[in-house]
Order: sequence, then C-alpha cells, then structure tokens
Amino acid sequence: MIEFHNVAYNYGGGELLSEVTLSLATGSFHFLTGPSGAGKTTFLKLCYGELQATAGRVELFGRDVRVMTRDDIAHTRRRVGVVHQDCQFLDHLPVAENIALPLTVSGRSADPKDLKELMGWVGLSALAEQRPPELSGGERQRAALARAVIMGPEVILADEPTGNVDWEMSQRLLALLVELNRMGKTVVIATHDLNLIRSAKAQVSARVLRIRDRRLQLAGSDL
Repeated sequence: MIEFHNVAYNYGGGELLSEVTLSLATGSFHFLTGPSGAGKTTFLKLCYGELQATAGRVELFGRDVRVMTRDDIAHTRRRVGVVHQDCQFLDHLPVAENIALPLTVSGRSADPKDLKELMGWVGLSALAEQRPPELSGGERQRAALARAVIMGPEVILADEPTGNVDWEMSQRLLALLVELNRMGKTVVIATHDLNLIRSAKAQVSARVLRIRDRRLQLAGSDL
C-alpha cells in the first residue's frame, strides 16, 4: 500500500531521515514515536506525497512517487486521510461545511444523510452550525478526523492527534481510530504519548515504530 525503499530525506542541508525501509500493509495499525524534531511529521508527509524523498524510493499504492505527476499525486491523496497536528479550518464556515470541504474541493457535494451520520459518529451532531473558533480542542480534533475520512480513504495518518487534549478525549479519539482500523483502514499515528500507545495495545494489534538517529526502528517491549 505504502512502501519505503532505503529512503532518505535531507532538510535544510542536513539529513533528517536515512535508510528507511518499511511497508505499511492494508489494515495495519502503526504508532510512530521519537523526540520532537526527529522527523515524524516529515515521514507522514512522505507517506502522502507532500514531500519527495531525496534518496531511495517511495511507492504509493504501487506507484513510484518519482514518476507521478502533480495530478497523479493529488488524485492519490484522496485515498489518504490526514489529521494534521495543527488542524486548520475556515473560520467563517460552519463545522459541517468545513468537514465536507474535501468533497467540495473535488467537485462533489456531500450527501446530507452521510454527513449527518459522520458528524454523529464523531459526536458533533449538535455543533453542525457552530463556527470553528467556538469549538474546544477535543471538538476540533474530532472535526479534523471527520474531515479526514469523509472521502472514504484507505489510509488514515494522524500527526499528534491527542497532543492538545486531556486523557479522556485522547481515549475517545483513539477509540475512533481503532474503529476505523477494524473497518479495514490502515492507520498511522505519530505521537510522543507512550501512555496512549500502551492503552491502544490492549485494544488493537499495533506495531510501534521509533525514529532514532535518523533511522526508523521497530520499538521493543520497553514501551
């Protein structure tokens, strides 16, 4: 589905990632850990073609990113839902319209019934007409998750989705991501919260990856 073959990425003259080889299989669940600045966000951007490797090869759904056109990459991104660390919304639009924005941008209109069901799934039914500045941190993250999955992606990438919420909300967001995985979605969560990872491992078969010294390693049982 997403494959890295001896991938390196240079940033600002220095090497941030090096010799990364990994396959993200259909329906797998991964956590990505590492200190701040280690390259977690960069790794996720390589996973959906926002960045291109400076060495090695990244394949998205069987295609080499190096030979994909800008349109090819844009089309491929529809198969990947991304929850950004700093989720941005259009503050003048209601929450429901913000969630439906990926459909609008792609020239499609949201089915009202499907949108209502999705908002109910993330617990935001009562906030459909609210504006983003009126939402709490947890509500914003749930809206960001709903927006990431509205196109029916096969892969969900979440960059520190619980970084700005309390433990109870972290568990609620984790439960939604676990549910998506049980529906067959591939899920990758970048996080520094080891308690979240421990909690998840009791619910789902998760592989834990750690970026250390520019390399991607399989974390052991020390978590």
